[in-house]
Amino acid sequence: MQDSSKIRNIAIIAHIDHGKTTLIDGIFKAAHLFRENQVMEERVMDAGNLERERGITIKAKHCTVEWEGYKINIVDTPGHADFSGEVERVLSMVDSVLLLVDANEGPMPQTRYVLMRALKLGLKPIVIVNKVDRPNAEPDAALDKTFDLFIELGATEEQCDFAVLYGSGLQGWFVDDLNKHEDNSKAGMQDLFKTIIERVPAPKAEMDKPFLMQVCTLSWSEYLGRIGCGRILQGTLRKGDRILRTHTRWTDYDQTNWEVVSTDTSTCTHLYVTNGLDRAEVEAVGAGDIVWFTGPANIDLGDTMSAPEIGDQVIPPLDIEEPTVSMFFIVNTSPFAGQDGNAITLRQLKARIERETKTDPALRMEDLGRPDGVKVSGRGELHLGILIEEIRREGSEVCVSRPEVIVQHDEKGRTLEPMEEVIIDVPEEYQGVVIQKLAQRKGELKNMENGGTGVLRLEFRIPTRGLIGYRGEFLTDTRGLGILASRFVGYGEWVGEINARSRGSLVSMDSGTATSYALDNLQERGTLFIKPGDAIYNGQVVGESSRGKDIPCNPSKRKQQTNHRSATKDMMTVLDVPRTITVDSALEWISDDELVEVTPLSVRIRKTILDADQRKKARMQAGISDSDED
Repeated sequence: MQDSSKIRNIAIIAHIDHGKTTLIDGIFKAAHLFRENQVMEERVMDAGNLERERGITIKAKHCTVEWEGYKINIVDTPGHADFSGEVERVLSMVDSVLLLVDANEGPMPQTRYVLMRALKLGLKPIVIVNKVDRPNAEPDAALDKTFDLFIELGATEEQCDFAVLYGSGLQGWFVDDLNKHEDNSKAGMQDLFKTIIERVPAPKAEMDKPFLMQVCTLSWSEYLGRIGCGRILQGTLRKGDRILRTHTRWTDYDQTNWEVVSTDTSTCTHLYVTNGLDRAEVEAVGAGDIVWFTGPANIDLGDTMSAPEIGDQVIPPLDIEEPTVSMFFIVNTSPFAGQDGNAITLRQLKARIERETKTDPALRMEDLGRPDGVKVSGRGELHLGILIEEIRREGSEVCVSRPEVIVQHDEKGRTLEPMEEVIIDVPEEYQGVVIQKLAQRKGELKNMENGGTGVLRLEFRIPTRGLIGYRGEFLTDTRGLGILASRFVGYGEWVGEINARSRGSLVSMDSGTATSYALDNLQERGTLFIKPGDAIYNGQVVGESSRGKDIPCNPSKRKQQTNHRSATKDMMTVLDVPRTITVDSALEWISDDELVEVTPLSVRIRKTILDADQRKKARMQAGISDSDED
């Protein structure tokens, strides 16, 4: 077993794209985790295909490095606000955090959130000002803003006395003083390792007490079943030991009261610790170390694992904030169901989502009695979009509805909705259109800063509803030069109706194959989502209308073949490039009466009710006339 005084447990937290995973690459190189001639991929901690493609961390992951006899357990956490549930549960395993701040951007919305969680747990962060080698970097200004953020979040005097390092994770160097070396790029990671050893406290290890720990992370093996992970708080654990699992849950929304749901006793069958990026099986582990274990048939996040003789020592459930956005996952019933992938049944769909909720504490599934689907709730569109993408890549098909916010009601009966803080960095020439669009979506401008570089920083408070469907529009309005970041800040009073989408849909009224002849006439009425040769069906949305209401059309119409000569027979049909539909863009675009059909090969948008006459009857029953769509 490792001597607990030689163990350091830390997590790396930051806003998205501030360099957490790249920093770990530099740490691996400095600690010589790989051979000199071994090929090492960039962002080696981003193991999944989705993480590599999108360039973001989705799941928190563990690794270990050795430095001068010390074992440093490092947890890489996501930076996107939609995956902050991963951050909340792993912070209970560590004794300190490395808070990364971009030297150019300074603290961003997610920086505030993750720092608030760390300070609330009493952790003393180490601040790392990253990317100081980039143009327009202002490390001193970024540090000043970070210190102000500590004060604003109510940090104690001891927490405000944090260590500071400057450097570049990409170049692989960090120093405690930028004037320390003539060429800082040759400084390496010595100051970082030294600061971690000196500033991060060793875990409190009470080896002589009975075994006790809490499950903070879950993994799955086809051979071993569910694998739990957590930090041992006291005692030792050996293979073959009897352990008591106590399952708890919160009894109220505010997470102030909790209860014990069940208890069961089992035997620990396998024990693993992390060495580098791999798990190594061991015979015994002691207090202070982070361990993976198997044995209990059902392991859930937040479960208390203990020796049977201290079954009355139960740890409260993990403090995880509730979801804010929900959508329906529905069995695919389109005419093309089963052509691209597996048309799964409702039972299979429930089982797949339930398996995801076991490892993702911020995800919820509700069975509301619908015969064709279930309601799934998460932290945001991206959070649910990643789940949809994973189901798609497993070869299954599914339909999903438009995201909608989860509302609450206060003691006076008023309706409350989730609110977000939005920070936008945008060139000055595009500030007008951004302010106008967000004002239409009930956004309130709180602050505006001009850094003198031609880029403005705008701060808004806006309902989560107002952001649904805006991110793609924002990139178009700013020609891809704007940066938008948001975070959930709590619930506020309902602000009224928000008209997010001003244009209707081009809806196919026939099934067949799209033709150039039909699309040439159709593209004058809007923007197409399909190209010639694509198979279409009745009720499929084939484009965005240029008007405010839906337009029925026939993309499969063919040119009449006659024996008459045409004066224009030699004219070539020129079609615009169709808009590419992805899962994320489709979720942002669709309206309440539409669904996104996701298959392994295609992403289509369709009407919930495919038949035009049935849609008309449904509108009449709902009291909606055709003129109301304008």
